[in-house]
Amino acid sequence: MSTEQKIKFFEKTKAIYPRRVWGKYRKIKWAIMIFAFLVYYLAPWLRWDRGPNAPDQAILIDMSNHRAYFFFIEIWPQEVYYFTGLLILAAIGLFFITSMFGRIWCGYFCFQTIWTDLFVWVERIVQGDRNARMKLDKSRWGWNKIWKKFVTHLTWIIISLCTGGAWVFYFNDAPALTEQILHFNVDWSVGSWILALTFSTYLMAGFAREQVCAYMCPYARFQSAMFDNKTLIISYDETRGEPRGSFKKGSSMENRGHCIDCTQCAIVCPMGIDIRDGLQMECIACGLCVDACNNAMDKLNLPRGLIRYDTAHNMEALANGCKTEKFRLLRPRTLFYAAIIIFVSSIMLYSLITRSPVDLSILHDRNPMFVKLSDGSIRNGYSIKILNKTHEDRQYILEVTDRDGNLIEDAKIDIQGATILDANYLPVFADSVGHFRVYVVLPSRLTKENRTEISFHILDTRSDSQAQTNSIFMSGR
Repeated sequence: MSTEQKIKFFEKTKAIYPRRVWGKYRKIKWAIMIFAFLVYYLAPWLRWDRGPNAPDQAILIDMSNHRAYFFFIEIWPQEVYYFTGLLILAAIGLFFITSMFGRIWCGYFCFQTIWTDLFVWVERIVQGDRNARMKLDKSRWGWNKIWKKFVTHLTWIIISLCTGGAWVFYFNDAPALTEQILHFNVDWSVGSWILALTFSTYLMAGFAREQVCAYMCPYARFQSAMFDNKTLIISYDETRGEPRGSFKKGSSMENRGHCIDCTQCAIVCPMGIDIRDGLQMECIACGLCVDACNNAMDKLNLPRGLIRYDTAHNMEALANGCKTEKFRLLRPRTLFYAAIIIFVSSIMLYSLITRSPVDLSILHDRNPMFVKLSDGSIRNGYSIKILNKTHEDRQYILEVTDRDGNLIEDAKIDIQGATILDANYLPVFADSVGHFRVYVVLPSRLTKENRTEISFHILDTRSDSQAQTNSIFMSGR
């Protein structure tokens, strides 16, 4: 077989040059994109007063102090289950939206889509619209091509640098970090994150683009599992559009479909697909093909909606000459997702409302499990940690109760430490954990069993805050 006769099994990926289009959905995308950028870049600069001993940045993930702040909510490391709840809500929320409206997250809200839209806009401003960009890429390198490419990539890098810098602001005090950046006095760990995020944004939005959605993102692969025939998707009305054919001015539209085969729906698609071939995995439901088709229909004085958001059920009904149905939000699938969202949200809300500003953990000594004193009483040792979640120094009272919550009057509590402490005065600094070595002594008459269930109870002397943890008292009987 000669070289010319060799079969090419793989084709080089062709660059996509989406043409500018204006319409209802393009306006919605611009509005969402502007809002998303305002939130992303400005949120770290919002302030929230939490007192003198706490950061005043409204949204902050403080890695060095192991805290996460979101306005009035403060999350400690042992409360990581809140993040688990947020991840569950995000996942189910995505399933919920997809089951109703298809991949509108991908088309309107995804970070990849938003930044790619911005990069394409920069490319269009500097290099021109679709035909101009195609011509420029095919032309030889010269001054015109060099300066346009240079300005485009320089603008991309600046946007990427701002993107990486804004991200690290969520993990550091924004004004302080900005001053460090301006004086080139940034810690290497922070600087490396900025550079890594700058490079990834430049690569993903500038070069990878549709490959991320088609090959890297797993969402495109399993989205069909969340669709049903009542899901709102981008649809081409074959009943009305076929048979398609080119159209000349003054020609009649009788005995032919309304699709004039102008291919504008494919030319404006950022994924490079033709929606007239049916719903495809690459479709991100951005609606730009709808705008392009509606603009073509307006020029021909034909009704809009040849390409539109509709359900597979209605498309099939039109093909069979049956009556279509109105889109319904409430369906078994959507109700199931909504129930999960409400359930998880309710648990998280209840937990936030009832969370105590103090927490207590107990660890019983293992060696020795107990010590029998000369008077016959039994002593057990415990390591106690009191977590003060407030931003002020606090003092706590420690009590020992039985399984029914009754105070054990004859229990003796000894606190071991560098300073003289007793059970009525356990100080813990603001936003910190107090570690105490505690010995509990019970008379032999109260330890009739080898293992006695007891509870440790702490009370804030300045408020009604309290915490309780169950433990055991060993006697060796």
